[in-house]
Amino acid sequence: MTPKEREPLKFLAQHLCYGLAAGATFGALVLATDLGHIRTLAMESPNPVPVLLLLFGGLFVTFGSVAMGVGIMSLARDDEADRDIY
Repeated sequence: MTPKEREPLKFLAQHLCYGLAAGATFGALVLATDLGHIRTLAMESPNPVPVLLLLFGGLFVTFGSVAMGVGIMSLARDDEADRDIY
């Protein structure tokens, strides 16, 4: 793989890391504040580990994909030719 081919993957990986960090922060805040009694429900369940894995897994997928989507959409720019049409 050439450096030119790695550039888009690096861009997406960087935005994925931003999303994962945001998801982990949000999940930690939800548990710390016991928002909607999620921490209470998770800890009182017979198996809290799968509950927390599913919670954070869902947050990672959601926040990671949103961050990558925002990164991709931020690449768009108006061309001079497009501005003349409107």
